[in-house]
Amino acid sequence: MSVTTQLETMLAMIGMGGWLGLSIDTYSRFLQRRKRARFIVFINDVLFWLLQGLIIFYVLLLVNEGELRVYIFLAILCGYAAYQSLLRSLYLRLLEMFIRFFTALFRFFVRTCYYIVVRPIQGLLHLLLLLLLVIWKLILSTCKLLYRCVIFLLMPVFWLIKWLWMMVPLKQRETIAKFFDWAAGVVQRVKNIIIKRSSKFRK
Repeated sequence: MSVTTQLETMLAMIGMGGWLGLSIDTYSRFLQRRKRARFIVFINDVLFWLLQGLIIFYVLLLVNEGELRVYIFLAILCGYAAYQSLLRSLYLRLLEMFIRFFTALFRFFVRTCYYIVVRPIQGLLHLLLLLLLVIWKLILSTCKLLYRCVIFLLMPVFWLIKWLWMMVPLKQRETIAKFFDWAAGVVQRVKNIIIKRSSKFRK
């Protein structure tokens, strides 16, 4: 490996050390270990370190075709230490600013969608429900009015039938009443037979 390649490898690994520190802080900020179950934290940690190892090895593969040397680990450690001492506090402040900005942007987007999409739909549904209620009340009022009109128009017929009934002799009225009672009994028996047969058919 030439001197130029070694220098490029050192600089790349120092940069990867800084990247590693930045990634650890970002990962810790979003993971929130205290609020997570232990097995979830364990799985996330394993995946995180596998991903970081693959990224570092890929960069190393691009720089010196993947050759490992002791100074590579020292360069990563130096980059990580430089990040911790020089850039960590600044990066954490910037990270919090970005998180607050995107959180506020997301809330604004949600509220905008709520007032532009959800509220109009709710208003239309309420209006439709009110319209259906008004139509239903109008139908009921119309039916009641028609019923009263029919009753009013049929009142003379009822009076005429009542008058004719009163004109029928008492014995004939009793005969007619018995006939209606007999007819009602026949209808009731037919109804009972139909109900029994339908229940047997269902079984």
